[in-house]
Amino acid sequence: SHHPLILHSLQGPLNTHARARKLFPGPHLYAGAGLVVLWALAAYMVPVMQKGNDTARTVHIGANSAGIGLFVGQVTSGVPILFKVLEFTYKVAL
Repeated sequence: SHHPLILHSLQGPLNTHARARKLFPGPHLYAGAGLVVLWALAAYMVPVMQKGNDTARTVHIGANSAGIGLFVGQVTSGVPILFKVLEFTYKVAL
């Protein structure tokens, strides 16, 4: 089944492309793409872990731990982007 976080993560780039007709390659986009890969890897490990595979458990924990780091990067790189969007949308300087 599709993981809701992975599906939701597509909304940001799709929305950006719909509004600006392009994507903006940079740390925010790359961290987001990496995070989706790590989420998928961690989710893939769940049924393997349930069968008692300790390596899958280690990979699951490692992917989620690395994902936390990328998520922090998403937040720190996303705040300036949010301010730009708000300035553009509401025509106010923040």
